[in-house]
Amino acid sequence: MKKRPLLQAFAALALWPAFTLPAQAQDFPPKKPVTLVVGFAAGGAADAAARLIAKKLGENIGQTVIVDNKPGAGGNIAHQFVATAPGDGATLLFGSIGPLTIAPHMMKLGYDPVRDLAPITMGVNFPNVLVVHAGVGVKTLAEFVALAKKKPGSLDFASTGAGSASHLAGELFNARAGIETVHIPYKGGAPALQDLLGGRIASYYSTPATAGPHIESGKLIPLATTGLGRPAFMPNVPTIAESGYPGFNATNWYAFVASSKIPKPLLDRWNLELVKVLNAPDVREQLLKHGLTPQPGTRDELARFMASESATWGKVVRERKISAE
Repeated sequence: MKKRPLLQAFAALALWPAFTLPAQAQDFPPKKPVTLVVGFAAGGAADAAARLIAKKLGENIGQTVIVDNKPGAGGNIAHQFVATAPGDGATLLFGSIGPLTIAPHMMKLGYDPVRDLAPITMGVNFPNVLVVHAGVGVKTLAEFVALAKKKPGSLDFASTGAGSASHLAGELFNARAGIETVHIPYKGGAPALQDLLGGRIASYYSTPATAGPHIESGKLIPLATTGLGRPAFMPNVPTIAESGYPGFNATNWYAFVASSKIPKPLLDRWNLELVKVLNAPDVREQLLKHGLTPQPGTRDELARFMASESATWGKVVRERKISAE
């Protein structure tokens, strides 16, 4: 009669390693260097923000955090790489609005942002700024629109890739202004800026961090920002919304995501650590100087936000009949 409890105890003991393996796999920090993947070329806003955050994160967790730039396809290459990464929690992605909420409506992807990538926390949010080089000969948004209407198809605009925030901002403005500026995709903000400064393209819906120094030097002319209100770092630049296009809003953002194969407890821990970094006064100050507003939050908040953004931009893609280029 006493054998049954004893047998049950041995059975439980035999199963003990199977129950503890997941916990061992969730060791934090990971035993190998952490990789923070960025989908754009070095030198742009995403890269600068990622390196700032990675440095602080590494200090906090006592582990090396390497920034790995994987530009191309508007960031989709990096997102697919992380979607198929091991579930050990050592690979994170500084994901962006395009691959997470726009590209799925434009093209067939090798990953599903909802199924294959798990939200961790929002990173930063900011408006883009429409800038032109001096040779274009315009100083206001109204003059830019007038020139585009006078010479249809003669003006072009750069973006960080098909389906990126800068691409959709340009398409949305084309629709609202009744103009047709030509989209030129690049692999990141740095190469786009290089061609803009060289006069090889007319305009660019740039991140503030990328364009700011060249606006201050007078090499680039800011026409308008893409958010609903004037950002604190560019108080003298009007918004597109206040320049005759009420309600125009096309903000850019980067968020932290990782492979959905990573166990929930480990994703929760990454949320805790990244929120701590984004709330750090020194990190926040540096991000704000670059025109990037930190917006740390919960994993559920990011999931809901991405769903809302996907619905918004999916509608723009359908109405404008935008496809991958």
